[in-house]
Amino acid sequence: MPKALQGMRLPMIGAPLFIISVPELVIAQCKAGIVGSFPALNAREADGEPPLLEVWLKQITEALDRHNQDNPDRPAAPFAVNQIVHRSNTRLERDMEICHRWKVPLWITSLGARPEVNEAAHACGGVVLHDVINNRFAHKAIKKGADGLIAVAAGAGGHAGQQSPLALISEIRSWFEGPVALSGAIANGRSLLAARALGADFGYVGSPFIATTEANAQQPYKEMIVDSGADDIIYSSLFTGVSGNYLRGSIENAGMDPDNLQTADASAMNFSDGSSKPKAWKEIWGSGQGIGAIKNINSVASLVDQIAKEYAIAGSRLAGDFPANGRS
Repeated sequence: MPKALQGMRLPMIGAPLFIISVPELVIAQCKAGIVGSFPALNAREADGEPPLLEVWLKQITEALDRHNQDNPDRPAAPFAVNQIVHRSNTRLERDMEICHRWKVPLWITSLGARPEVNEAAHACGGVVLHDVINNRFAHKAIKKGADGLIAVAAGAGGHAGQQSPLALISEIRSWFEGPVALSGAIANGRSLLAARALGADFGYVGSPFIATTEANAQQPYKEMIVDSGADDIIYSSLFTGVSGNYLRGSIENAGMDPDNLQTADASAMNFSDGSSKPKAWKEIWGSGQGIGAIKNINSVASLVDQIAKEYAIAGSRLAGDFPANGRS
């Protein structure tokens, strides 16, 4: 396991959330002992202003350095920056240079595997995790130089695959022994333990962090996460051209029928200006199927404490029911 992925409090990565993940959220996640991450494209500056991504990396790096100096017994987990490598991202080369300069420890790549991005990360000592929705894409990502994989299974928030996590992890683990994170309805300690039991090294958790005080999400969005369950998740390609999971209530609030949505293809994507269609992401809210476990809006620290407690209890219960010798 790469050094950057060792020594965390929990085997958990906070997924990069479009618009929502900002330095305050990332810093809180890392201080709580899990990887915090954000999409590079969340850092948007007006024309003529210095790159906001550089400002954010300075803020995060300095905050975590201070935390580590003040708390040598419980150091912060590393942070990650998500790079959208799709051709529509006209900022990619600039953002790669900034991340290289700041020696970002973890790089998460999405919507395409590109060797030059992996090379830039490796040149500054970084580790690259590439998200995939099937085994074929997993092979391509590792062949092009990624160090590990994020298996985005059915039930994940935002852009998501359709395969069962049992099938997806099993196929990847049949040939790949490197770091793997699993994404898809992981919202409590029990599901985190289940991800580990399947063969993943980490759970990749996004939707629960939307309903935290540090998240850059509208209050109605946070409240809808708390009030909704798996039945309220709609899988559609309309909003970005890539199929993903969204909250039924946000689609209805936008005046659309969630049960009769048109489809769109990848040509609809435009990450450079933050949306491919009016209302995408900003008003049409992404979410995974695991949100039935989210009952309150809490701080990141409280959420991670809760998941850690659930994880420990679930592990103890299973160990007691089914000991290593197979006899109870």
